[in-house]
Amino acid sequence: MAGQQMSMTYPVTAQPQVVTVFTNSNPINSQWSSDVMDCCQDMGICLCGTFFPLCLACRVASDFGECCCLPVVGGAMLAIRTGLRERHHIPGSVCSDCVCLTFCGPCSLCQMAREQKARKGQHNM
Repeated sequence: MAGQQMSMTYPVTAQPQVVTVFTNSNPINSQWSSDVMDCCQDMGICLCGTFFPLCLACRVASDFGECCCLPVVGGAMLAIRTGLRERHHIPGSVCSDCVCLTFCGPCSLCQMAREQKARKGQHNM
């Protein structure tokens, strides 16, 4: 044993943990920053949603943290709208999101873009 070294091993007693914390300044009373029909509140978003809705949908998906190509998949915008609402503790349901996107698709898309823009502005203050 003169040429060999003894190595000591210690048992692992704890693993590193990853903690993700989402904060919202007022999670209980959070609402949409604008209504579905407030499209003209932001003319840039309104015009983009009117003439280039797929481009706006791709930007909304990208800003949400998803692949920008996701809107071409059926049901993806419903998932993003529901996720956006849940992330910011906005009251509603998957059913109301589905109705909104089905009957007011472009306006709903514009609302989602305005919401992301408003929330981004709050975090940059």
